[in-house]
Amino acid sequence: MRPALARRASLGLLALALLLAGLAVLDPRLPREARLRDLLLVVDITRSMNVRDMAVGGATVSRLDATKAILTEALAGLPCGSRVGLGVFTERRSLTLVEPAEICANFAPLTGALAGLDWRMAWEGDSLIARGLHHAYDRAAGLDADLVFVTDGQEAPPLPFAGPPRYRGEIGRVRGLVLGAGGPVPAPIPRFDRDGREIGFYRPEDVQQGAARIGAPPTDAASRPGFHPRNNPYGESDLTGEEHLSALRADYLRERAGEIGLGYATLSDGAAATLAAIEASTRFEPARAPLPLARVPAAGALAALVCAYAVAAAGRVRS
Repeated sequence: MRPALARRASLGLLALALLLAGLAVLDPRLPREARLRDLLLVVDITRSMNVRDMAVGGATVSRLDATKAILTEALAGLPCGSRVGLGVFTERRSLTLVEPAEICANFAPLTGALAGLDWRMAWEGDSLIARGLHHAYDRAAGLDADLVFVTDGQEAPPLPFAGPPRYRGEIGRVRGLVLGAGGPVPAPIPRFDRDGREIGFYRPEDVQQGAARIGAPPTDAASRPGFHPRNNPYGESDLTGEEHLSALRADYLRERAGEIGLGYATLSDGAAATLAAIEASTRFEPARAPLPLARVPAAGALAALVCAYAVAAAGRVRS
């Protein structure tokens, strides 16, 4: 290419790049029909969520890390105008960290808060899943949002012989789903010291193996070793077990979700399936939501700059 022609072409491309960059700065948006949702995400941060039995990008990661990665990708599929909040669960309660806020304007801080979730944020070591789910349900109702509750379903300590507690509130105020995290095979639970350093795994003697000794003893208590009607009404045949290991309790979670009108899905199915499950299980409001278009002129500006550089370089070689 002749130098003079290359110079004119390069200047034209630079002008085009400047024009497109200015258009991108104006943040153009195209109105479109959308289904807007108000969601409260509540993530289990108890110790069993540190089990490394999930995969993200070909790497084996903990349940908590997989939850953060999959939810971040799924949230990117929600239309602008949707509102999302974030909370954590441990012991028997959930704590709301971020109340529902518009997803596009607050995507970076919301996903940043999600990425920062850590088991060290837990204020208690227990994991009373059913009670925590009920508390999160009430919290979502108070925020006029639907609930997405992520957990592996491991009750710690184990449930009493009477079984899980019943929800005593009004069912139907909230829709949503429980997302099960973890694999189907029992895996060891990492153990940490007071400084947060991993020092191995929990052993059978480190955790309570039997049902919580609350309420009436089991009907076969009298036949159990160590039974005494006053001193040991539960017996001692429940001192061994696999509560030091953890697997996804899918059936248990499906039952707990169904009792309060929520759906159930498995987080390991991936971000696309997770988003589809959220959309199928939550309410939406039809609206005309803006579709951001800034990335289109921004990409065009970058392409014009590259072409301008290439044309200028070709002109110099020619001369």
